[in-house]
Amino acid sequence: MIDLYYWPTPNGWKVSIMLEECGLDYKVIPVDIGGGEQFKPDFLRICPNNRIPAIVDHDPLGGGEAISIFESGAILEYLAEKTGLFLPKTLAAKYSVLQWVHWQMANLGPMMGNANHFKNYAKNIADDPKQLEYGVKRFVGEVDRLAGVMDAQLSVNQFLGGAEYSIADIISWPWAFLIGRLLGEEILENNQHLSRWIDEVGARPKVQTGRAVASEKRDIKLTDAQEKARRELLFNQTNEKVRKAREEAARKV
Repeated sequence: MIDLYYWPTPNGWKVSIMLEECGLDYKVIPVDIGGGEQFKPDFLRICPNNRIPAIVDHDPLGGGEAISIFESGAILEYLAEKTGLFLPKTLAAKYSVLQWVHWQMANLGPMMGNANHFKNYAKNIADDPKQLEYGVKRFVGEVDRLAGVMDAQLSVNQFLGGAEYSIADIISWPWAFLIGRLLGEEILENNQHLSRWIDEVGARPKVQTGRAVASEKRDIKLTDAQEKARRELLFNQTNEKVRKAREEAARKV
């Protein structure tokens, strides 16, 4: 059994989709990141970076004691190795996939997260909207560039890593399918190979099941004060705040 520490966000969907695609038994342990549950001692012992997702595998590859892993890229690589699925065995094909896994972790996820922050969230907390103009231009422009990178790759390959569906697709799709919502549907009209891939991956039954995990938690209605408090918690983390949480976790070991 695998414990999945999770919240229904693009980064969380990566792992819930992978677990579904692999047919592995897992238990969802919600971590309400807007409510501060990522700072609880039990979670920090698993994920010192206080971010979801994370897993604990009670039947790890090779046997032995349970193993905990954080960071979605590491989790997907581990699950692919554990099951022998969605990661090619030959050297060239394997690294064709892994380079796109690391590309997503370093590029698509962070850039889309920043673009979404400046375009949709920061306007609610910034004193001067003009201060947001550079951030919006910088990160929205970078997401547009990354869409072109994917489109070029998908113009000559059915999937990101090559001819076969892999963890490169599983890790990238949860962010990529939101590009149209973030930049406007014309971005998909201008990148038809990317649009084709988003639709094909999104039509996979296990992708749909994985994305639906704990979806009801995204529908919780909040007051304006509650929403403001959650934004403060999510977007104003500091070294001091995190250090205090970790010290608290250490005292409770």
